[in-house]
Amino acid sequence: MYGTDEIQSISVQAKKIDNLDAAGKKAADVLNSRKQSEFTGKYEVLNLKEIQEGISKMTNIMTMIIGGIGVINIMLVSVTERAREIGVRKALGATRSKILLQFLIEAVMLTLLGGLIGIGLGYGGAYIVSTFAKWPPLVSWQVVVGGVLFSMRLGIIFGLIPANKAAKLDPIEALRYE
Repeated sequence: MYGTDEIQSISVQAKKIDNLDAAGKKAADVLNSRKQSEFTGKYEVLNLKEIQEGISKMTNIMTMIIGGIGVINIMLVSVTERAREIGVRKALGATRSKILLQFLIEAVMLTLLGGLIGIGLGYGGAYIVSTFAKWPPLVSWQVVVGGVLFSMRLGIIFGLIPANKAAKLDPIEALRYE
């Protein structure tokens, strides 16, 4: 296929998923034991399970970043649309920290709601799949709590930029804004 007589790849399949590491080690031992030693040090053992987990982690990270960008955009629009309200609050004595806290709480509530909707959809999907597969739906409370806490943490992290922008608004400029 590559215009060469050399072996490009060798695939080995374990009979059980628990034997993946042992199968990889056995394949490496076989290659290393060849008399010609043409393979010694010239190969890499790739475990498809590890590759799949890596792809899954990257997908999760990208999803969180995209969701975070969405939170930032929504909150920045909120800050812009409520500039006069922020100006009035600051003119009446609201401190920078109170404005910051208000917008951080709003961002956390936004992500918490999104997290709860996601958990509900995830459980619904698990229930539908389990119904067709005749399995009990397996959703642990630790995953649910972890999901809620993680979504709240994202709200804090991605809410800081818009909350900081709101807190830094000059009351005079904010009152002029239309």
